Amino acid sequence: MINGGFDFEQPIIELERQIEELTKSSPGESSTASREIQNLRRKAKKIKREIYTHLTPWQRVQIARHPRRPYTLDYIDLMMEDFLELHGDRNFADDRAIVGGLAKLDNRPVVVVGQQKGKDTKENILRNFGQPHPEGYRKALRIMKLAERFGKPIISFLDATGAYCGIGAEERGQGEAIARNLHEMANLRVPIIVIITGEGGSGGALALGVGDRILMLENSYYSVCSPEACAAILWRDRNRAPEAAEALCLTAQDLLRLGIIDEIVKEPLGGAHNDYQEMVRTLKTAIIENLDNLSKIPIDELLQQRYVKFRRMGVPKEILLKKIRKLKKDEKGSPISDEES
Repeated sequence: MINGGFDFEQPIIELERQIEELTKSSPGESSTASREIQNLRRKAKKIKREIYTHLTPWQRVQIARHPRRPYTLDYIDLMMEDFLELHGDRNFADDRAIVGGLAKLDNRPVVVVGQQKGKDTKENILRNFGQPHPEGYRKALRIMKLAERFGKPIISFLDATGAYCGIGAEERGQGEAIARNLHEMANLRVPIIVIITGEGGSGGALALGVGDRILMLENSYYSVCSPEACAAILWRDRNRAPEAAEALCLTAQDLLRLGIIDEIVKEPLGGAHNDYQEMVRTLKTAIIENLDNLSKIPIDELLQQRYVKFRRMGVPKEILLKKIRKLKKDEKGSPISDEES
C-alpha cells in the first residue's frame, strides 16, 4: 500500500490530495473553488469505479488483507444481538484466533463461529494473527455440536491465511482437528451458512467451511494456499505471487463459475473497509434470505444436498469429458470426439 492506500489506487489518492488542498486554500465559500472541488470529486468517484470494476486477482487479495477490513467480531457486533461468547475446547485451552457463541439475528436464535484477526499488533499477538491452533477448531466444533443439540442454525465466518503450523500445534493434532471438523460439519443436522469475508486460506479456512450455502464477499479470496506460498512452491520466488493468484482461480467470480460457492455478496465501492454499515446491511440481508430458504428444506434432504454439493467439487477433466460425450452421443446418436466435446 502507498500512503494509506493500495498502489493501484494512486490516481484516486492524488485526486483526494488535490481536493484536500483546494478545500484548505479556498477562501470562504468561493463558487469557483466549490465547482472545482465538485468536479474533482466526480472524477475521483468515476476513476474509483473504473479501477474497482476491473481488479486483478492479486489486487483482490490485497483488498482481502486490508487491516481495516471488518472481522468476525465486527459483523457480530453490528449485525446480531445478545451475543454470548463461549470459550475453550474443554481439553487444552481457549484459542483466541477463533470466536464463537450464541446470538440473535433479527430475533432469530443462531450459533455463530468465525476466525478472528487483530486490529493492531497487541491484538494480533493475542489472536495469533488469525491463525487457529487445533484447540480453536475443537472449540468451534464444540459450539457447533451445541447448535445441533438445540436445533439452531450455524453461521460461520472464514477469514484466515491458514491454520497455525507451529510444532506445538502439530503435536496437539492440527491435521486431525481439521479433518474431524470436516467430517462432523458434513453431518450436523442443522442449516449451515458459510461466509468468506476476507482470506480463505487452505484447510485452516475449510475446517469451518462445510455448509449448505457458501457466500463470498466480492473482494475476498478462497484458495488451497496463499499466492505467496504457491509461488514459493512452484517457482521458488514469492515475488511471483500475482502470477500465482491468477492461476489459482481464487476470486469469488472464479469460484462462483466453478460451482465452489453459491453467491457473491457485493461490497461498497472501494471495499468493505470503506463502509461497515453498508457492508453489514448487504450481508445481513443475504444471510437472512438463505436462512429462510434453508429452513424450508427437511433436514434429511438438506444433509443429502450438502453431501452432493461437496462430492461434485473438483471433478477431474477426464470424467467431465466422458459425461459430456455421453450426453452428446445420446442427443446425436453417434460418438463425439474430444474436440467436439
